[in-house]
Amino acid sequence: MASVSSDTVWSASDTTPDAIEAALRGMLSERHAESDGVAPSRALNMLAFVERAWAGEIANRMRRVGRYHASRLIVISYEPRRERIDARASIASEQRSPGEVSLLHETIVVEIGQRHIDDLLSIADPLVVSDMPTLLWSPHGHPEAVAALLSLAQAVLIDSVDEPDCDEAIEHACHLADHAYVVDLAWMRCAPWRERIAAAFDPPPLRRELSKISVVEIGYHPDSTIVALLLAGWLASRLSWRMPHLLAHDSRLTGTARGRRQDVALRLRADPRAQVRGLTDVTLESASGLSFGFERGVGGMRTRRRGRDGKVREWTILGASRDEGGILGEGIRQALLRDPTYVPALRAAGGMAP
Repeated sequence: MASVSSDTVWSASDTTPDAIEAALRGMLSERHAESDGVAPSRALNMLAFVERAWAGEIANRMRRVGRYHASRLIVISYEPRRERIDARASIASEQRSPGEVSLLHETIVVEIGQRHIDDLLSIADPLVVSDMPTLLWSPHGHPEAVAALLSLAQAVLIDSVDEPDCDEAIEHACHLADHAYVVDLAWMRCAPWRERIAAAFDPPPLRRELSKISVVEIGYHPDSTIVALLLAGWLASRLSWRMPHLLAHDSRLTGTARGRRQDVALRLRADPRAQVRGLTDVTLESASGLSFGFERGVGGMRTRRRGRDGKVREWTILGASRDEGGILGEGIRQALLRDPTYVPALRAAGGMAP
């Protein structure tokens, strides 16, 4: 197991992007001169535009991503009244066993103000390693910054849960998907549920039950309506359901989807007891009498299966749920992959949003 320590640091006031890049090259050269057992990690740039007032929170979230941290993290810290560009850079090395190469991970923090917004592209461009993909993240909004930096990125990290309106969240994600690969943390929150549903119906004798699904019920955190819509949209896009515009009543969304063989009752309900963003439970019932229930629990996901003969089996899948740190780490990892099911699910969810 490798451990990470930061052991090379540089900082400067009233500096320029070219000076920052030159300093970082010098730091890397020094590390190579000290030892031939080190090499810079070269998998992913991560370009984060953050508000300086919340930089500490973002730093804490990044520390929790574990082994999925970016090879080079470039943080543009925005403080409107700042007049000059200040910067600091650090290189962290993974301490490995003797004889193994230690990978170097670089972090650059560039502090800017409102007067620098028009020059965002020229500030960030020299700091991005050009021979590896770039993930763009703006956790505090700032669409003008995203638009300015989008040409540098192959993937964009968003969290649709942060949008107060589902329609706007879906429209925003669809717009970004026209320009880059979108990694949506709302989609990551329903990943374990999608995996378990797919696994439940994976045995060949059960696959025919997919066309007989008659009821889908999804419970979710009150702030995570979009996560429930994305899961329902995933089912719809994979099973060729025609989705209705869901009707809202109290804390419930209901409607009837049109399947190839039969209608499917959709019931989405907010659970005020939920303490973690995302889903709380999912139930799928088949017209043949088969049903699967999945529920978030301590230590894993509780699963309940009722067979066509009425017999009930229950078990727990250990570690099936991810915490918020794990979700961000999975989102960073996803930037190097491609999930072709997200956009169809997103568009299906757009047709349902109340």
